[in-house]
Amino acid sequence: MTVKSCEKIEKSRVVLTIEVGAAEFEAAIEKSYLKMRKNINLQGFRPGKAPRKMIEKMYGVEVFFEEAINIAFPEAYEAALKEKELQVVGYPEVDMLGECTVEGFTFTAIVPVYPEVTLGEYKGLSAIKGEVKVTEDDVALRLNDLAERQSRLVTVTDRAAMLGDTAVIDFEGFLEGVPFEGGKGENHNLELGSGTFVPGFEEQVIGMQVGEEKDLDITFPEQYTPELAGKAVVFKVKLNEIKCKEMPELDDEFAKDVSEFDTLEELKADLEKKIAEEQSRAAEQAFTDALMAQVAENLTVEIPDAMIETQCKQFIDNFKMQLAQQGIPYEEYLKMTGTEESALLEEAREPAMKQVRMDLAMAAIIKAENLTASDEEVEAEYKKMAEQYSMDIEMVKKYLQAEQVRDELISRKAIEVVTSSAKAKKPRKTAAKKTTKKAEKEAEETVTAAE
Repeated sequence: MTVKSCEKIEKSRVVLTIEVGAAEFEAAIEKSYLKMRKNINLQGFRPGKAPRKMIEKMYGVEVFFEEAINIAFPEAYEAALKEKELQVVGYPEVDMLGECTVEGFTFTAIVPVYPEVTLGEYKGLSAIKGEVKVTEDDVALRLNDLAERQSRLVTVTDRAAMLGDTAVIDFEGFLEGVPFEGGKGENHNLELGSGTFVPGFEEQVIGMQVGEEKDLDITFPEQYTPELAGKAVVFKVKLNEIKCKEMPELDDEFAKDVSEFDTLEELKADLEKKIAEEQSRAAEQAFTDALMAQVAENLTVEIPDAMIETQCKQFIDNFKMQLAQQGIPYEEYLKMTGTEESALLEEAREPAMKQVRMDLAMAAIIKAENLTASDEEVEAEYKKMAEQYSMDIEMVKKYLQAEQVRDELISRKAIEVVTSSAKAKKPRKTAAKKTTKKAEKEAEETVTAAE
């Protein structure tokens, strides 16, 4: 194998011109013959035993060329990458140059490679950092969440169904007078306002009385299963029971039931502290994200399309996993929403570009600062995780490889380089209303002038 040329072109790609010589091609032809002969029958020879020369005489010397090229190409390609020390990030575009003969062949490979990255400003940056401010409403909302978990459903008999109630219903859907698949249920618990049913359904159940039967006219959304998308249907509904949430009293007894505290005031104080800690972490994370976004934006780099496409596919794979965790097959999701995978990939392109720039920025900082993580630091991190998750340290090591931990530690150090030198700016406050006597006087003068 000989690399005839290695030329850099736009978008971090390299054009390799590679020649496979006679000796290498002959070796590939021999491998091709040994692989293909079992499927070649030649009169006078047992199946798979015909000599190569006899086969070439019968079918032509080129009979093994195509398979030989398939054998020789990857070996030559990998050798060329190694010789030129290229870090490839995608598949090559390959073209043959001229004819293939017993003397060999020449081909070009356009290869996307890891781009050259020039860091811009990454120290001394500034970004807004949110303030920690816990209000009474924040605490009340958290208390309400706790109360919701302690609530119970009780049957209501003296009124119609209301928003927030759970309606126990029988229903069956009809399309042009014919029941359709998946449109029937009995004693189904439907929380009114949850949005779990087709738009317009829950709204029409509100106001129904127990025992009442009603026909609901519904039009399915355009983004739905093809059989029902945009179709007008009728749901026959019977309301069997109404249930509403009964919330507990927010008092000291409630505090004892939901926490380790004896009084409601102690519980409120603890919630305020926890909310403050959450706000602080969120503000810190948003501050870090804003700084790292600046670092990524400040890069000078030509990103090959292959890196963006790979990240797009990673996003789609992650989305598939999320759907699977919810029990929704990916293909079924595409069908239900009338979405093409190509549209999802296109939608993912912009966030994929941002993620790739971020990854390149992290790698560039690590290289510029010569950041590493020692074996002792890795072991300390294992110990910390074992304590955090109440697991045996050997079990943690079983599920998390040392290199993964090392990479995470180094990434944290890279972020610390950026954040430790950064300046936090306070959020911009809305202009306060003028309340001074001077302001009042100015307002009076303005009114007088208008009159």
